[in-house]
Amino acid sequence: MNAVKEKVSPEKTYTDLLSALSAVGEIIEKEIAEITIGKRRRKIISVFAKNSLGMLMKDSIVRKLIGKRTLSQTENEHLRKIGERLRLAFEELGPTFIKLGQVLVTRQDLLPEPITLELEKLLDKVPPVEFSKIQYIIERELPDGLNTFEWIDEEPLGSASLAQVYKAKLKDGPIVALKVVRPTVEKLFQTDITVIKKMAAMLQKRLPSELQAAVDLNGLIQDYYSSAMDELDMMEEARKMKEMKKYEKKSEYVAVPEVYDATKNVLIMEYIDGWLIKDFPVDFFTFEERVKIMIDLVHHYVQTMLDGHYHADAHGSNIMINKHTKKAVIIDWGMTGRMDSIMAQILMRVIMHIQLNQAEDAAEVFMELMTPTIYTDVVKVKDQLRTLVLNYVYSHQGNNRYNYGRLVLEATAIGIKNYCKVPNGLALWAKGFSATEGAARWICPEISYGHVVEAYEIPILKSMLSKRFNFRSNASLLAESAEMVATFPRRVNKIMEILSDNRFRVNMQIQPDPVTRNTLNQIANRLALALVTFAIIVASGFIITSIPDGTFLWMSKETIANIGLIVSSILVIFLVWRLFRTRKHRSLF
Repeated sequence: MNAVKEKVSPEKTYTDLLSALSAVGEIIEKEIAEITIGKRRRKIISVFAKNSLGMLMKDSIVRKLIGKRTLSQTENEHLRKIGERLRLAFEELGPTFIKLGQVLVTRQDLLPEPITLELEKLLDKVPPVEFSKIQYIIERELPDGLNTFEWIDEEPLGSASLAQVYKAKLKDGPIVALKVVRPTVEKLFQTDITVIKKMAAMLQKRLPSELQAAVDLNGLIQDYYSSAMDELDMMEEARKMKEMKKYEKKSEYVAVPEVYDATKNVLIMEYIDGWLIKDFPVDFFTFEERVKIMIDLVHHYVQTMLDGHYHADAHGSNIMINKHTKKAVIIDWGMTGRMDSIMAQILMRVIMHIQLNQAEDAAEVFMELMTPTIYTDVVKVKDQLRTLVLNYVYSHQGNNRYNYGRLVLEATAIGIKNYCKVPNGLALWAKGFSATEGAARWICPEISYGHVVEAYEIPILKSMLSKRFNFRSNASLLAESAEMVATFPRRVNKIMEILSDNRFRVNMQIQPDPVTRNTLNQIANRLALALVTFAIIVASGFIITSIPDGTFLWMSKETIANIGLIVSSILVIFLVWRLFRTRKHRSLF
């Protein structure tokens, strides 16, 4: 550790420090005031233009989405270069876009693999802000300010795009890890998201009708924004950590740091003396200990998922091995999510069917996550899912090619390509599952991840059944059934009276979907335009024949005829042009 810095040096009194921090606060406020929508929009456009990303949609995403499944070496290299330019642009634009890029990595159903592989290289470790700005936030946020600590090491343990972590010691207390949000990052996020939402809305309109029915870019951005704002709130992260502490009782080798205090921008938690999970000495554990840690990690993740939580970023850099307790400690709870327990059960059922070589049943269960649109061929989707699942039957869950996180991503891609609506959070969950698999393989590569999940099937089944047969989950069904039984005689009597009086009527109203409505409106508008064109031609003819030698509106008949023919010709050309454009773009007429 670097030399410990005293909070107040001998030559500078605490009052002088507060005065200096007041000047730092003014600098921060000025930086925040300079972050405006107009400036960020110009910055985003200029950075994208500098990196030649104006044609990104036409060059890559559309190609992927229209169903091209194999790419040549030249095309792969072309897409890799686009991914590289996109990564450099995101890094230059700062925290909002770095986090957006990390979310886009999970959307391999939308982006080609060469691009997502480049986005995985996004640098989340950035140069730290000045320590004086961190001191200002601590002084402003904590009740006792900097006096809360005996000392704070000025050299951060970690410096990410959103926050920085320091080693510190509480007064009359233990050594702690001090996490502080960067001073301007929240304003930057809110401003950038406003610009990104408008860009996403424009992009949504440019998608083909089939993709508009299946892909909700606004929903994707909203999910990203919600999770990002949670990550910026240290009180929310502290709440998640306290909630996860209850799972420690069920696992001997997995722990969550103790939380000592938290405010909006400051989190004080237990300091873990140890190594990252990918750096611990091999001989520190016996084989049996490594197996137990792996089993507890897997079971911890599966159980929390079944209860509606998931850690979307449980990779090796967010899990530490405690030197003293030999436990695996999950240290960063910023990027987490909530999952419908029914969805979690569906994913577990898929895994169970795969282990029994029941590809048909696994494909049927997968379809419960996907909502077909009018463009979806359900038989084709099921056939592709069945083919996909067969690759995972009896596969060793210890390599990058066949793991359950990748399975969900590939299934999601099949759904999108066939124009199914797929839950936005599914891809983020798959990223978390893959990260957990990777962490487990670091600990014990000798054991198959799939076998560990399989060994936990009885608790999984108990969890499913307890939720299904819980009286609260069935309260609505019981109430509605009781109401149906109680009112059944009266309703039958009413129906018989209507039939006897010959008053039976059936009212039907067909409500077409938005795409069909839009198509019908286009047809009607074009027919109306064609009729107007025809009327102009006919009217011009009538005017010419009815005024043999005179004028109309001070114009001769030749002038009127020429104007009518010119206008009708322009309208005919416009109609033909719109017909050709319809194949590629959404039309207004």
